Amino acid sequence: MPLARVKEVREMSKEDRAKRLNELRTELLRLKTMVRAGGTVENPARVRALRKAIAAILTIETEDKLKIRKPPPERKKK
Repeated sequence: MPLARVKEVREMSKEDRAKRLNELRTELLRLKTMVRAGGTVENPARVRALRKAIAAILTIETEDKLKIRKPPPERKKK
């Protein structure tokens, strides 16, 4: 399960996105510190998932800033 679904992130307010971004960065920093200290991480794939979630939030922030949000694709009826 992804940490942050794009649809949910787009629906968040700017303050909520900033708060979530701070939480994700803090968790990533904690995991990286554990790895550097020679400890084992319970779920090594979590580092990659955190990085992807942070990138998604930053991308959405940039889209909002530049006002380049794309409309959702139209669905075809059968």
